[in-house]
Amino acid sequence: MILLSQEAIIAEEKLTQYLLVSLPKDDKSKFLAQAGYTLENWQQLEKDLRTQVLTQPAKFIEKNRYGEKYLIRASLRGVNGVELNILSIWMVTDSTTRFVTLVPSKGVDA
Repeated sequence: MILLSQEAIIAEEKLTQYLLVSLPKDDKSKFLAQAGYTLENWQQLEKDLRTQVLTQPAKFIEKNRYGEKYLIRASLRGVNGVELNILSIWMVTDSTTRFVTLVPSKGVDA
């Protein structure tokens, strides 16, 4: 296991147009809303991913044409104090680390 760069790229669009908006399939906005994350405070989610998630060890999953994929299992304490257990996915290349997505952790090791 390794620690990934806290300077990772976390695209604003990934948060504001995917994770924090209601979607008909694979919706994560309701899950994140439990901890107080909304479109209005998306910057807080970005900050918390850096300070609460990227500080945890990352587990290598696989190498593909996009780079090396890593998983980080962590607790994310939201703006209202509620803790969410999450699995986050990150893609690492020679020059960058990039946030891919997060999902609720069901307690099963991935």
